[in-house]
Amino acid sequence: MRVGVIDAGSHTVRLVVADADGQVPLPVHTSKRQLRLAEFAEADGRLGERAVGELAAAVGAAREEARRWGVAEPFAFATAVVRDAPNSRDICRAVRERTDVVLQLLPGEKEAELTFLAARRWMGWRAGPMAVLDIGGGSFEVACGRSRLPDFAIALPLGAGRLTREFFGKHDPPSPAEVKAVRRHVRHRLRDVAARIRWEAPRTTVVTSRTMQQLARLCGAAPGRHGPFVPRTMAQEDLRRAVKQLGGLPAAERARLPGISPARARQSLAGAVVAHTAMKLMSIDVVTVCPWAIREGILLRTVEEGSVSWWTAPAGDDPRVPGQRASTPHPGLGFDQIRPQINLSN
Repeated sequence: MRVGVIDAGSHTVRLVVADADGQVPLPVHTSKRQLRLAEFAEADGRLGERAVGELAAAVGAAREEARRWGVAEPFAFATAVVRDAPNSRDICRAVRERTDVVLQLLPGEKEAELTFLAARRWMGWRAGPMAVLDIGGGSFEVACGRSRLPDFAIALPLGAGRLTREFFGKHDPPSPAEVKAVRRHVRHRLRDVAARIRWEAPRTTVVTSRTMQQLARLCGAAPGRHGPFVPRTMAQEDLRRAVKQLGGLPAAERARLPGISPARARQSLAGAVVAHTAMKLMSIDVVTVCPWAIREGILLRTVEEGSVSWWTAPAGDDPRVPGQRASTPHPGLGFDQIRPQINLSN
């Protein structure tokens, strides 16, 4: 049996096709299509017709490619750039009408849960109590737990692309005052979550996502060409120096640094500020870089269940998942549920 995932993110539409005959999905084909949807977003986050048209074309092409590799109905989902757009339902409806692909909008907490599952499988039980940090273009997911799935998972609007648009505007590089404003904003939004992580005192902290991987490379981790099994870590002190280095360069010059791609060069500074601030607030000195994330989490759940029965779309949507009825998914532990468990006076 083969399974597939189409991931519509803020920069790319990615396709992963994997064999699912065993307990571990083994990739047999991957591809990506550059979109940079976030760059087309209006001031309120709305995506216009041009962006929707390009998204639909990329998703449709990915589906046809998946079919050529033996996957009739890949699981397609969109991340925060679509999920948080005021016209998200219209976007999904347009994609469905033009491609017959149902673009699922996974809640941020569900993304964090699936990413945690992937990281747990990659790291193994030797990791012990584990925290996972994932910086995307629109959101920052944090999860923590001792078992296969996290005890709590949360998504915050602290994505690297989002903060770049909101705080840095057209300034390149941004002023020190603007960088300071981002750090202050991140500290405020992360205060309670960081307190929960400190209380949990995870034995291992794992980071995923392209933003984190590129920052780790900038901080001295092995390049991707060395393969996924090379151990990679990133220290808080190295990341502090990276923030200073990125803050002094325009995007064009950042793209010449080790690991920083042209597509993510402009938002790399905001991503570094979020990562460093989170590690500092959470009292984390070193993190481990994991190559598996949300896509692998979806593949793992699909292999475990034998279908996509683990996912049911929120009521009112059109999930069109074979054999499923629309219902509200388990949301994970939200921000309001974290607060009562923290004593901020300590």
